[in-house]
Amino acid sequence: MTLSVAQIDRETDQLVGEWLPLSDVGGRLGLSAGRAKQLLKDKKLIGVRRGGPEPEVPAVFIAGDDVLKGLPGTLTVLADAGYDDVEALRWLFTPDDSLPGAPVDAIVAGRHTEVKRRAQALGF
Repeated sequence: MTLSVAQIDRETDQLVGEWLPLSDVGGRLGLSAGRAKQLLKDKKLIGVRRGGPEPEVPAVFIAGDDVLKGLPGTLTVLADAGYDDVEALRWLFTPDDSLPGAPVDAIVAGRHTEVKRRAQALGF
């Protein structure tokens, strides 16, 4: 089974800022290339094509040697709401005055439950 990875648009690419090639993600997490790809297949991370030879993941999604706490659940909720990978990235990285900051900033700050609640409301 081949890994299907979306091509990212310029606007979303700029919202995200810093990216890591999937091989670097695997290295930071202590995983083989195959296990790192599995994180994308399992929707624990989002990887997109940015013109290089391998998928790239937003750098903020990796916290130390682990996936950002609360991110996989939020990605699942966004997928359940019908968001594709690029739409999910756009939602996560678009500033929201009511948070304040972007949803991904709130996840980094440990407020992933609040972000998940907002993501669940998108599906209704």
